[in-house]
Amino acid sequence: MSFGDPNNPYGQPQGQGQQPGYGYPQQAPQGVPQQGYGYPAAPPVSPYGGGGYSGGPTEMPGNVKAARVMLFVIAGLQVIGAVLFGLAAATITAAQNDPKLKEDVQFQQLADFSTGGIWVATLAVLAWGILAVVLGAKFGSGGNGIRVTTIVFGAITAVLGLYPFLLIGLVHTVLAVLIIVFVAKSDGAAWFNRNKQQY
Repeated sequence: MSFGDPNNPYGQPQGQGQQPGYGYPQQAPQGVPQQGYGYPAAPPVSPYGGGGYSGGPTEMPGNVKAARVMLFVIAGLQVIGAVLFGLAAATITAAQNDPKLKEDVQFQQLADFSTGGIWVATLAVLAWGILAVVLGAKFGSGGNGIRVTTIVFGAITAVLGLYPFLLIGLVHTVLAVLIIVFVAKSDGAAWFNRNKQQY
């Protein structure tokens, strides 16, 4: 019986160095994690969080980027509208004190509008633009709540774009519908749900 014979079942196994003695536990080489009996290996821990699970896309999809840009465009249009409303309110306030215009019937009909109401409308238009900017800024880190809020924002913008300002609001309506479509698609949902932990 030779220990050098590769077919000898009692010989030293090939490719292994020194065997531990009988009764001593075997230890894994350094740097190799040991697994417990009956438990699967856990995924590696990511240094950026997430527990090693792939939580979805790592780059924002193109249609979500487009929706984000459209939110910023709506915000820009809202700022322009707020400036126009503010100028209208200031002009009406200044012209109400002009004695020449007090006899003008058309101006008096315009002056009957409350300048306070126009200032409130100016603030509402500006606040809607700020909300669009905040939503667009949260696209990079926001979760499903930002997605739902954006869809609601788009729906309200589309309706408001149709009713009071049909000609000017048509741009708002088209942009709002595109935002809803792009954010509601499956890759949009995957983007906003990417941070949910998977169990």
